[in-house]
Amino acid sequence: MARRIQIELELPDEVFTGLDVKEMEAKAREALVMEFLREHRFSQGKAADILGVDRHVLFDLMSRYHVPVIGLTAEELTQELKKHFPRS
Repeated sequence: MARRIQIELELPDEVFTGLDVKEMEAKAREALVMEFLREHRFSQGKAADILGVDRHVLFDLMSRYHVPVIGLTAEELTQELKKHFPRS
C-alpha cells in the first residue's frame, strides 16, 4: 500500500532558476529515499523500486549521497573477512 504526502518548502527564487517543478520533485524524492536508506528504514531493493531505477543506478546514487552500499561497521566487516569461504 502506498500513501501520498505533500511537503511544502519555501526556497529562495534563485533555486528555481533552470529547474522545473517535476525535476525538483524528483530530486526531493531521491534525497528523502537516500536518507531513509542511510537510516536502514528499508532495503536497497525497495529504494530502487521507489525511485524506479535498477540496482546499478541505485549504487551510483548511493555513492553521490555518500550512503554506504554495504551497511557493516568496521568491526563487522573485519569479522566477515576473517571467515573461511570454501573454494569451488
